[in-house]
Amino acid sequence: MTTQDFQQDGGADAAVTPVPLSMAFAGGGGYPLAAGYRVNVRQGPGTNTPVVRQLPAGSQITIRCQRRGEWVTGPCGTSNLWDSIGPNQYVSDAYVHTGSNGMVAPGCMS
Repeated sequence: MTTQDFQQDGGADAAVTPVPLSMAFAGGGGYPLAAGYRVNVRQGPGTNTPVVRQLPAGSQITIRCQRRGEWVTGPCGTSNLWDSIGPNQYVSDAYVHTGSNGMVAPGCMS
């Protein structure tokens, strides 16, 4: 993953709210991003696809489905899983606290 794929927040005005993993699994709004990171949402499962938008630090995501793509190393490990959060919107699983090294949602159909 290149530096253009995430930004680590810092400084006094960085608003990061840690979320216990137990809340993420209890249907409390989704899975938290790695603390302190703003993560790009991409059009496809790779860093070579266009950026659709950027999620702010402290965000949680709901994973609709997952697909394999480019390998990425991030604060949550190294993975080739990409989490679909909407039509043509993917986030590298290496930046999402899912509590698993494998899939936590069904595979994407297309």
